[in-house]
Amino acid sequence: MASLLVPIVYVLVVFGGLFVFSHFYRKHSSTRAYEPYFPSHLERSTYVTLLQKTNPPASEALLKSALLRRAMEDVQRVLRIREDKPALQNLLQKGSISDDLWNSLLSAEKELEAEIMEVVAEANSFVEGWGQVIFQSANEMVANEKMRATYEHTPDFRAELEVKYGTKAKVANELKQAIAKMAESSEADTKNKTKKRR
Repeated sequence: MASLLVPIVYVLVVFGGLFVFSHFYRKHSSTRAYEPYFPSHLERSTYVTLLQKTNPPASEALLKSALLRRAMEDVQRVLRIREDKPALQNLLQKGSISDDLWNSLLSAEKELEAEIMEVVAEANSFVEGWGQVIFQSANEMVANEKMRATYEHTPDFRAELEVKYGTKAKVANELKQAIAKMAESSEADTKNKTKKRR
């Protein structure tokens, strides 16, 4: 009887210790704050500051433009999450990244959902129904800024190609083709957006 009692007590002590350790470890892990996936939301802070300004109060046009800027930042964050999430999920399955980064992404996604709902509510407080179209407008503005940045960097790109290939005519043709492709894609995007609105 004594020979059976010692192994049973040993097994109970080992599994009991593992259970206690896992309980406290999970409790510690769940309360640990994750590093934010995105930096602080400056546009939201700007909007809230303008909203709280009382002497003199901010004009409605200024508040609307700040809210639109806030929505633009949210659109950029949504696009980044859509781009990063599948890659991070693949890396997590392979074990290349830690759970902390994945949990940080998931918490950022939840925060972004709450932020979008808040922006929609704020937009509807200005004009009824604006919450349904504010993100479409913000998306168009983000695309416009990207196109403008590309257009502004065209001379730099051209100079880089001239240095790389050494011929201006060939570079000019490649540049014209690249600009034409950008214009076609932006026109197609605009047509798709107008079809969706109808």
